This record gives sequence, C-alpha cells and structure tokens, in this order.
Amino acid sequence: MKKILITGSNGLLGQKLVELLLNTKDIHIIATARGENRLPFSEGYEYQYMDITSREQVQEVVANVKPNVIIHTAAMTNVDQCESEKDACWAQNVSSVEYLIEACSKIDCFLLHVSTDFIFDGKSGPYKEDAEANPISFYGWSKYAAEKLVVNSNIRWGIARTVLVYGIAHDMSRTNIILWVKKSLEDGKNIKVVTDQWRTPTLAEDLAKGCALIAEQEAEGIFNISGKDLLTPYEMAIMTADYFKLDKSLISQADSTTFTQPAKRPPRTGFDLSKSREVLGYEPVSFNEGIEVLAGQISK
Repeated sequence: MKKILITGSNGLLGQKLVELLLNTKDIHIIATARGENRLPFSEGYEYQYMDITSREQVQEVVANVKPNVIIHTAAMTNVDQCESEKDACWAQNVSSVEYLIEACSKIDCFLLHVSTDFIFDGKSGPYKEDAEANPISFYGWSKYAAEKLVVNSNIRWGIARTVLVYGIAHDMSRTNIILWVKKSLEDGKNIKVVTDQWRTPTLAEDLAKGCALIAEQEAEGIFNISGKDLLTPYEMAIMTADYFKLDKSLISQADSTTFTQPAKRPPRTGFDLSKSREVLGYEPVSFNEGIEVLAGQISK
C-alpha cells in the first residue's frame, strides 16, 4: 500500500488529485490543507490539517504519517498578489518547500513539487524541460527558488511544471477563462482578450493525471505537464464561444499593453511535451475536449 500525502487538497489540483487517486487501488491518500476540508466527499481517504508555512506542523504531520510520496500542490498562485505580498508569497512558495524537503529526508520520501511556466521570460516558448529559467515576476522567482531547493536537495524528487490551469472546483470557488468568457457572453457583455500572449492551457484533470503518473512511478527529474495546444487567450475565447454557440462579435482583440497589471507576464510560454509522453506515457486532451469536459461538469 503506497501512502501519498497531498498538500493543498482544497485547491483545484488538490481536489482533482484526491478524486483521481481514490479510484486507484493500493494507494492510501492523506489529504492536507489549511482550514476545513472542502472536499464534498469524506470516504476513502484521510484528512489532516497542515499549514505548509509552519515548519513544526510539516515536520509533525510528515513524521506521523510517514508517506512514501508527497505531492506538493499548495502555493500562492495569484501573480499580482505575490508582487504586492512578497513575504507571504515567499513563505508559501519557498519556505514550505524547505520544510517539506527536510521532512522527506528523514523518512526517505519522494517529493513531487508542482511548478510553473512563469519561471521563464516567455521570449522563446514553447519550452523543453532543460530550457534556461529567467523569471520576470516575483511569483516566477519564488517558484524558481523552490525548484532550485528541490533540485539541489539530497532527497528523491520530481518536478511537474504546468501552464495556465483551468477546471472546475467542487465549490466553484475559482473562475477560469472558459467560465469567464461563457458568462460574459451570456450576459451580453463586450470583452477584450489579448492576442499577444501564448500558452498551452492545461485541464486540471490532465495535470492531476500527470502528477499521478510521476507519483506512481516515482519518476525522478523535471517533467512538462500541460495541454498540447499553443493558443492565445483570444483564440481560447473564440473556441469557447464557438463551443457554446455564443455571440463572438462581443469579443474584441487587445494587446497586453492595454491592461495594467502589477506583475509582468511572460509573452510566449507553452511546453514541449515529448519527454512526458515518452517517459510517463502522458497524453493530455485538446483544448476543445477540455471545454467539453467543463461543459459536462457545469451541466451537473
């Protein structure tokens, strides 16, 4: 029986991971997060309160549970908030990783750390795993610093890098580009969407699948786990409108200079998935199929 501890189990990825691994035999799941358990089901796994910014709590929970694998999904991911609340960002994105590495080293536990395309400057995407990092936001720097800690540690580790995750959480606590476009157009609102940023948007279920593959194989190294279609947000918006048969004339093109955001965004990221396909057998859905998955979940 493999014990897998998940941090951030209340988050979008955390929820999808618990759900996915519940249906995998010979895996015992320990879901952890700050606050109350927000999963809508309580069977088949155990839940423990754990604040990743508390070294004592991380040490205590990990020492008690003795997991074989930790999947670290908890993080501060609001890019602009990270820019203005640097201490909180560092505590959640970097110090937490330090505490987890320390706890893992005591029990020979494999650590899977989730990272981001924002460690790159976005001048030459799509990126392979060995591309050179050059973050242009504080969020990007915090995630890059965490990667460095993992790579230079003495534990067994994997890193799953991802891009623009979209999906539906059980409590509908987060919006995403598909839901935002759908709702805006249904309400008859005009929206402006950028044409000068490129991403490979990732369905949350696919990211969970990729993380599960790494965790089950305890595959070491860095893996790109994202969607496969390189798209601009404008193209994503048009595809969403087409799928739901909504009025595309409400969508207008804009470039990112028309938006003022505290943190800089890398213009062109996206990932080359060759390694994950070959080593892990990872295969994501297309963006259209992703819209279809969300449409099915919305109608429920």
